[in-house]
Amino acid sequence: MGDANPPASLLDVLNSAPGGNTAIILPDQNLQLSYDDLRERVLSLAAGLRAAGIQRGDRVATALPNGLPAIATFLAASIAGTAAPLNPSYRSEEFSFYLSDTNARLLLAPPGGAGDARRAAAERGIPALDVSDDGRLAGSADGVPPVAPAPDDVALVLHTSGSTGRPKRVPLRHSNLAVSIQNIARTYQLTEGDVSLCLMPLFHVHGLMASTMAALYTGGAVVVPSKFNALAFWRTVRDCRVTWYSAVPTIHQLILARKAGESNLRFVRSCSASLPPEVMARMEDYFGVPVLEAYGMTEASHQMASNPLPPAERKPGSVGPGTGVQIAILDEAGAPVPSESLGEVCIQGPNVIREYENNPEATAKSFFGSWFRTGDQGRLDGQGYLTLTGRLKELINRGGEKISPREIDEVLLAHPRVAEAVCFGVPHPAWGEDVAAAVVLREPASEADLIAWCKERLADFKCPKKIYIVDAIPRTATGKIQRLNVAAAFAKA
Repeated sequence: MGDANPPASLLDVLNSAPGGNTAIILPDQNLQLSYDDLRERVLSLAAGLRAAGIQRGDRVATALPNGLPAIATFLAASIAGTAAPLNPSYRSEEFSFYLSDTNARLLLAPPGGAGDARRAAAERGIPALDVSDDGRLAGSADGVPPVAPAPDDVALVLHTSGSTGRPKRVPLRHSNLAVSIQNIARTYQLTEGDVSLCLMPLFHVHGLMASTMAALYTGGAVVVPSKFNALAFWRTVRDCRVTWYSAVPTIHQLILARKAGESNLRFVRSCSASLPPEVMARMEDYFGVPVLEAYGMTEASHQMASNPLPPAERKPGSVGPGTGVQIAILDEAGAPVPSESLGEVCIQGPNVIREYENNPEATAKSFFGSWFRTGDQGRLDGQGYLTLTGRLKELINRGGEKISPREIDEVLLAHPRVAEAVCFGVPHPAWGEDVAAAVVLREPASEADLIAWCKERLADFKCPKKIYIVDAIPRTATGKIQRLNVAAAFAKA
C-alpha cells in the first residue's frame, strides 16, 4: 500500500485496507475475520465505550490474552479514549499500581477471567466490563459513534521501567504510531499478500506495532494464536501460509529446537533483545530465508533501526541503519562522537515521544535538546549501521521483558525480615538475562521463603530465580550501591 494519503491515526489505518481481505486469522478457533468484520467490531466496541462514559483522553485498561479481543479493544480504546493494555499475568498489587498510575476509568477483561485485575479494579472503584471471545462488549447499550481522533491525541499509554525508580508512563500519540507503522511496513516491503504470525504479547509495543498494525496497514493478514506453542509453530506457518514473523531471540531458539518444515516464509525478524551472530547464522540455515535484526523501544513507538531485506546488506551483530529515524552517537555532554566511536545512542523522529507523562524530571534527563537518549551504548559505522554494545541503564532484559530492578527491591524490602535488598541481572543461556538479588536480613529467613514472597506479589518473569543472603551489600566509597558492581560481585557465585 502506498503513502499517497498516509494515515494520521489508528482509525485511518483501520479504514485504509480493502474490506473483503482477510484481516485476522485465529487458528485456535478456526476463525477468520475480514477487514469489514474487524472494522464493525472495533467501531461497535468504541461506541460501547462511549456509552460507558469514555471520552477522548480517558484511559481504558485491558487484561486480555492474545486474540481478537486484545486487538479489537486496543483499536476501540484508542479511538474512543486511550488504550492502556496490561499484562494479564500481573498480580493484584501490580494491577493496582498500573490502574492507579494510568488513572484508568474502565477495565476490560475476559468473562469470568482476570481475577487479580478485577479485584484491583474493584478496590479502586473502577468498573469492569466483559469482552467476549468474538471481540464484543458484553451487555453494553448502543452508543454514539466515536469522534475521529486527532493525530495529536494520545492513542496508547504504556509503561517503561526505569533503573532508578518506578515505571514511567509513555504517552504515544496517534501520529507517533501511524508513522511507526508506515516505517515498519516500508522496511520489510509488506503488501496485502503478506501474512504475519503474531507471537509477541499484545500488551507490548512489539506485538502491537510490528506483528499486527504494520500488517493491517498494508492490507495483509495477521495470524494470532492465543499463546506461543513451539510444537504448533510449523503447522500454523504451513496452514495459514505465513510469510513472516517477528519475535525475541528466546522464541527463535525454541523454534530452532524443532525440525524445520516447508513454508512460504520470505523473512524472519528479530527484535527486543540482542541476537548473537551465531544464532542468526543458525536461523538463516534453518529457515532458509533472511533473518533481520531490528532495534526498538516503547518511547519510539517500537522500531528505530533494522537490517534491510536483500539485496541490501544485513550485518550480523548490527541492528542496521535507522528506519525513518535519525540516529546519532553522542557523548556525555550531548556532543557527536567520531564515526565508529562509542557513545550513547540518541534518536529523533516523528514516531518518538516528546515527553514522559507527568514526569518532567525523567523527561529532562532523557533528552539532549531534541535528541531522545535511549540509554544504550553503541556505535555507527561508515554505512550508518548501528551496533549496540551495552545498556547504560540498569534494566534487566529477560527475553525482551524489560524489568525494573527497583520494583523488585521494593517488594523484597517490604518483607519484615529483610533489612537491605538490591536486584540485578545475571546471564542466562536462553533468556539473555535472568533476575537475581542480594539481601541482608534483620531476622533469619530462607531463600525459598523470600522467593515465595516475591511470587505472591510479582509476575513470574520478574521474580528472582536466585537470592543471595549476605552480610553486607557492596557499596562505593560514598556509600552508594551500584547495581552493575553488585551483579559483577555475585555473577561468579
